[in-house]
Amino acid sequence: MSRPKPNLFRYFNSSPEVIRLAVMMYARYPLSLRNVEDLLHERGIDICHETVRFWWNRFGPLFAAEIRKRRARAGNCIRWRWHVDEVLVTVNGELHYLWRAIDHEGEVLEFFVSKTRDKAAALKFLKKAMKRYGRPEIIVTDGLRCYGAAMREIGNLKRRKVGRWGNNRAENSHQPFRRREAAMLKFRRTKTLQKFVAVHSQIHNHFNLERHLVSREIYKQRRSAALAGWRAVAA
Repeated sequence: MSRPKPNLFRYFNSSPEVIRLAVMMYARYPLSLRNVEDLLHERGIDICHETVRFWWNRFGPLFAAEIRKRRARAGNCIRWRWHVDEVLVTVNGELHYLWRAIDHEGEVLEFFVSKTRDKAAALKFLKKAMKRYGRPEIIVTDGLRCYGAAMREIGNLKRRKVGRWGNNRAENSHQPFRRREAAMLKFRRTKTLQKFVAVHSQIHNHFNLERHLVSREIYKQRRSAALAGWRAVAA
């Protein structure tokens, strides 16, 4: 017999619905902790912004892990075409690089934080992504030479594609993260950055509905399904 699923909210006085709403609002939208507190207060829910922070740290990784499991079981890990890019992130006044791989639909597959942007960092990132998802048919990158050096070492250079506008998909996928970064007033620790990106990427994938590609009716159906799935994940 399978064991019953443990109750994540067993020792909390607040209802699961409120906790789910607070975590979703903070992760999905470019809101600060105090913004979430004010929005919940407008709905008659009186909590402190530090409570939102605690719920985020406690339940965010659990919800993200469950979303990843469900998507893996559903077979959504597509290996057709990846877009790989890196962005500068300030952590406690120091510059770091956030490497990200997304698929052709804009869903975040893997990420990696490093202090350097060289062959060693690119190689570690690509090995990490391919270990989880396998080798894609095409990897679209910019003209950074460390990508070519890393892919030559792992024998994947022939699958690399470089174009002037070919990597716009990756460039556009940075925008939700940049908005969240601005709302959080940067990051203070690398560990905090890694934790936040892990949670934010999975929740972003879950609510990635591609509304600009479908009709209003189909979008409404997808939005309802995503909300129902979120309630099931965070049950």
